[in-house]
Amino acid sequence: MPDAVLDTARNFLQSFIKPCRILVAVSGGSDSMGLLVALHSALAADERPGFSLAACTVDHALRPQSAREAEDVAAFCAALGIAHRTSRWVGAKPSTGIQAAARNKRYELLAEAAEALGADCIATGHTRDDQQETVAMRGARRKDDGRHDLEGEGQGGGGMAAAMLYGRRIWVLRPFLALGRAQIRSLLEARGVAWIDDPSNTNPAFERVRVRARIALSGGVPVPSWDGRQRAASSARAATLIEQRIRVHEALVAEISARDAGAMDDRDWRRALLAVASVLGGREHMPARATVQRLSQFLRSGEPGRMTAGRVVFDRRASGLYLYREARNLPVLAVGPGGQGLWDGRFTVKSGGPALTVAADASGGLWTQRLIDAGLPAGIAKRASAVAPGIAPTGAAGLAYGEAAAKVEYHIALYDTFLPGFDRIMADAVAVSFGRDRYPAPPVHDVLTEMEM
Repeated sequence: MPDAVLDTARNFLQSFIKPCRILVAVSGGSDSMGLLVALHSALAADERPGFSLAACTVDHALRPQSAREAEDVAAFCAALGIAHRTSRWVGAKPSTGIQAAARNKRYELLAEAAEALGADCIATGHTRDDQQETVAMRGARRKDDGRHDLEGEGQGGGGMAAAMLYGRRIWVLRPFLALGRAQIRSLLEARGVAWIDDPSNTNPAFERVRVRARIALSGGVPVPSWDGRQRAASSARAATLIEQRIRVHEALVAEISARDAGAMDDRDWRRALLAVASVLGGREHMPARATVQRLSQFLRSGEPGRMTAGRVVFDRRASGLYLYREARNLPVLAVGPGGQGLWDGRFTVKSGGPALTVAADASGGLWTQRLIDAGLPAGIAKRASAVAPGIAPTGAAGLAYGEAAAKVEYHIALYDTFLPGFDRIMADAVAVSFGRDRYPAPPVHDVLTEMEM
């Protein structure tokens, strides 16, 4: 079993397009310690020039022992000659949803550490055991809250991706997803390397611990609704459909022909349409199952009318289907001098100097004319203009886009924080539609075997 772990580490290094510096996320647990040891051993044995390792331990400061554990990891890294950084979660912790909050903070701190240590990517020690638990948890959530439709075509339709882009800036790689935890511990035992057992891993207050116990008791292996290659193939076709059938105007309106609007029996088309709709609504997730079913029924009918779903109006007319943000609950955003803020989950606004106020464009005249010039019906243009951002120096009379020095970019909430590698092609199509650059490509050759279990 130790040989299998080392072989996996060697294959991982060989998958890189070019040599780079890898930041290993090391908590001190067996999985991350095994990843660090295996990569260090593979580099020492193969003498691959250009590669180097760094390590980061995120101290969530949730247990009294965590600071000492981080010190132990730092000492272990020093003995191997690996640069190490401890990043501590400072500040108040939420009273609920602590594991989700800790996960978000962990990736934020890891990305900062990667930049500080000059790393090109991050590697984590997630294993096949973690993958099985994730599949089981996401499957249970789909049944409980309908977050994703019957075929699991939302963000969580399966397990973790072997590659994930965080924050549009750094790729997180999970090379051990095909390995079991027992295999990794065998390597550590053979090397005489100790690890830390986090007591939270046995605390039944946490969902993952309860799921782990159920899997062990049943002896069954959770199976994802579709594997990584199926997901990537679907995303590639959805990307083509976005490019061919959806026109996005001024990042405010999506236009679809009347012929294509009702093709909701096509899974890939449904994914394409829902992705664009979610982005127009500034949402991090696709609509829930019940909403998708109601929307599908409305679109299949072919009847003119309007339906609102996920903060987006689906406006069906004889000339086609038009999607735009509903004119409700639009916020007012204050941006400090030289600062930056996110308005309505859709537009990132960065001040070029003075303090700014961002709100729905009260006049809408400029936007309306642009949309009419693009060939949209006047009624659609007027409705969509009402949800455009208006930007002005704070305290100025009226708000009109372009009156203040500001850089404005569309924020794609669906993908800008966490982008699974198997959805990158579709995410690129969405980004281009909204006037954005494509997402950075991963540093490895093949990221399509993510969910092979």
